Amino acid sequence: MVMTNIKTSDLHLVHRPQTFKDVVGQQFAVSQLKAMGRAKQVPHALMFTGPSGCGKTTLARLLARSLKCDKVDLAELNAANSRGIDMVREIEGTAPLSPLVGDVRVWIIDEVHQLTTAAQDAFLKLLEEPPRHVYFFLATTDPQKLKRTIVTRCTEVKVHSLSLVALGEVVTRARPQGAVLGEDVEGRIAEMADGSARKALVLLQQVAHLPPDDQLDTLAKSDVKAQTIDLCRALMNPRSNWAAVAPLVKAIDDEPESVRRMVLGYYATVALGGGKQARRAVTVIEAFMDNFYDSGRAGLVQACYLIVEGSDG
Repeated sequence: MVMTNIKTSDLHLVHRPQTFKDVVGQQFAVSQLKAMGRAKQVPHALMFTGPSGCGKTTLARLLARSLKCDKVDLAELNAANSRGIDMVREIEGTAPLSPLVGDVRVWIIDEVHQLTTAAQDAFLKLLEEPPRHVYFFLATTDPQKLKRTIVTRCTEVKVHSLSLVALGEVVTRARPQGAVLGEDVEGRIAEMADGSARKALVLLQQVAHLPPDDQLDTLAKSDVKAQTIDLCRALMNPRSNWAAVAPLVKAIDDEPESVRRMVLGYYATVALGGGKQARRAVTVIEAFMDNFYDSGRAGLVQACYLIVEGSDG
């Protein structure tokens, strides 16, 4: 994160690293990218892989800047929103054109695994033979969902979940000027962030301007992991109804896709344990199998409703 103390309500946006030196907890990835730059051998197709909120897009932006890519020649796309072949054709039409201002053109494509099969097939040619002035930086939490031919055409840069120590450093350096954190608050934020710098800053933003005595209680109410476990336990009960489950769903204020992954992890463990609960667990897994990138919170609500109102348990 950018190591400054300034007042802001958007800590996760303002405290983005502006240089590689500002990046916390991703030393190996930073060293890898800096070595490529020094050798002037940056591959034209890079794939940043790793958990959400840990710096994949940020590193891609910093690398684009190091290549002297002007902001007008930098395009950022999210394949969760534009995932079809039309997006690839638009890139094909623009890629041959010379940069408007800088030395290169760069496309950063987030959630690239969301591209349709047809779009991935169309993208292969661009990745294999890009113009000399064009770079593609792909970011994904699920590289296994991509065609192998896409993966093998890219050089991988692995981004990892941040350690508790690194997350503590993120919180300390991003604390708004004048804010006082109560005892154990910094550590609790680091624990709740699940390795994500972005999530740590969102949590810090929620409590930074509260009285210190109220901060831990507020964090407890925001603990999506605990809330999700409560939801999982309710869904496991075949006697649960929507009136009991709906408040638990409403209380969860986090990315629905992150919640879906936690639910799947919880029920995979239950199913592998066998016994009478295994069948119910598999029923829940089936309801949560499709991602929530497009449907968002509505997808989470629908999946939970179908389990308690449409399942035979």
